Amino acid sequence: MAKQSIFGRISTLMKANINALLDSAEDPQKMLDQLVRDYTNSIADAESAIAETIGNLRLLERDHQEDIQAATEWGNKALAASRKADELRKAGNTTDADKFDNLAKIALQRQISEENEARAIAPTIATQNEVVEKLKEGLNGMKQKLEQLRSKRSELLARAKTAEAQNKVHDAVKSIDVLDPTSELGRFEDKVRRQEALAAGKQELAASSLDAQFNALEDVGELTEVEARLAALKTGGAPVQAAIEN
Repeated sequence: MAKQSIFGRISTLMKANINALLDSAEDPQKMLDQLVRDYTNSIADAESAIAETIGNLRLLERDHQEDIQAATEWGNKALAASRKADELRKAGNTTDADKFDNLAKIALQRQISEENEARAIAPTIATQNEVVEKLKEGLNGMKQKLEQLRSKRSELLARAKTAEAQNKVHDAVKSIDVLDPTSELGRFEDKVRRQEALAAGKQELAASSLDAQFNALEDVGELTEVEARLAALKTGGAPVQAAIEN
């Protein structure tokens, strides 16, 4: 996978609003699981790409140092050749002096070439250093977001388990309400009260029947006394007076 696409993915994931994604997700847990996988894979790819970028940067820095070192060495060689030419010229050896001056010129040309290469590569190195620092920051940010995702996932799972437990308790309480034993006792008590009322009614009815029987007996007694008094009258009336006195 191209480095540019990896870096683009880092930028996209870093800008992702996790809470907004979870709010819009039909299944937040699946969304979190997918995000954890995406971040984990992207971090692995980013680490590989950043390591490659850093490796290339270190090669550029090494080449830059070699160019600077070469420029210094060619400068020293030019200086040595120039001094040798001056010595030969003082000694009257113009021909050899000119040769060493030519060598000094060649060395100076090489020095200039190495300096130009070092100067040309310096901006690239500076830019790459900035890129590497930004990539490192992005990678660290992704790792922090990954930890945030894992924390969110743990929190969501804990909340889901709590909600599940609460629902179980609610369902259990609801089932108890439906099969409320106190309501059964209430119905049974009402049945007992009706039975008691029925028994009381029967007792009252029975008592009423006995009262009627005793009333009939009293009526019979009265009739018997009437007959007795009538008979007394017929025999002379004395029993009636005696009954009043008694």
